[in-house]
Amino acid sequence: MHVVVLGGGGFIGKRLAEELLASGGLKQGKISSMTIVDKTFPPDMPADSRVECSAVDFCDATEMRQVLLRKPAVIFHLAAIVSGEAEKNFDLGMKVNFHATLQLLELCRELSLKPRIVFASSCGVFGGDVSNIITDETDPKPRSSYGTQKVMAELLINDFSRRGFVDGRSIRLPTITVRPGKPNAATSSFISGIIREPLSGQPASYPVPPATAFWVLSPKRVVENFIHAANIEASELGNDRTITLPGLTVSVQEMLDSLEKIAGTEVVQQVSHVPDAFLESIVLTWPAKIDPQRGLQLGFVRDRNMDEIIQQYVDEQGIELSQK
Repeated sequence: MHVVVLGGGGFIGKRLAEELLASGGLKQGKISSMTIVDKTFPPDMPADSRVECSAVDFCDATEMRQVLLRKPAVIFHLAAIVSGEAEKNFDLGMKVNFHATLQLLELCRELSLKPRIVFASSCGVFGGDVSNIITDETDPKPRSSYGTQKVMAELLINDFSRRGFVDGRSIRLPTITVRPGKPNAATSSFISGIIREPLSGQPASYPVPPATAFWVLSPKRVVENFIHAANIEASELGNDRTITLPGLTVSVQEMLDSLEKIAGTEVVQQVSHVPDAFLESIVLTWPAKIDPQRGLQLGFVRDRNMDEIIQQYVDEQGIELSQK
């Protein structure tokens, strides 16, 4: 079985590829080969004879057709322009997040591939009064270009699946924390930064009031959920191919309290509140209270608490703490 990971040079895509290779396969069969697609790749991509890292422009139809001619049974679609960049550069966000996704679906239809596609959507498709509890019946009303592009892609995947052109499923991701490495252009980047930077002895800041809550999930759990989404049969999903993933509702202050419990007061003292009107205009429209009953019933998973998420990051990064 051939698998494609689009956006596989990013942190989550790379980790997903590593987990798939380590497990050997999916319910559909054993992975015999994998194409990881991105514009650039970090130096520590998986060293596996089954893997080809292909520096392909996701927006280029000719290049993407060549990727698809290998007839992948499963495509993990994580290629995207992140939230802050999509808001600042409307044309680029539309080109990558919407038009290139439509192009991918059309290429699959043209080549009669009918692959299983797992699309990385976002809880940013919701907006409005963030005090409301989001349920499986809540209509998406995004307050950002990124969220709008994601929900348009969800609708396309639903319809292409209904028509039998692909077997798609869109999973709405919470904010993923803690991400290792450098900050990126996502408006949610600070949610990882207020944990990651102080643990490495660096100052960090957050742009919203400390009582502001977010819907979060760890990298470990999101990778598990991507793989679970690929293993779910179409009959279990029915006509609705969109799933809001389980997560945790955690405020900035609760994140800092967990950090202090695990790493000590001196570490937390490196974090400060620095308001940012642009970031607030986006992240304060994201829902923090979600009742993901369908996702839980379908077997998707979440973390127990913020302590577990931070401790997981500390353990994975091999961070030695002087005080707990």
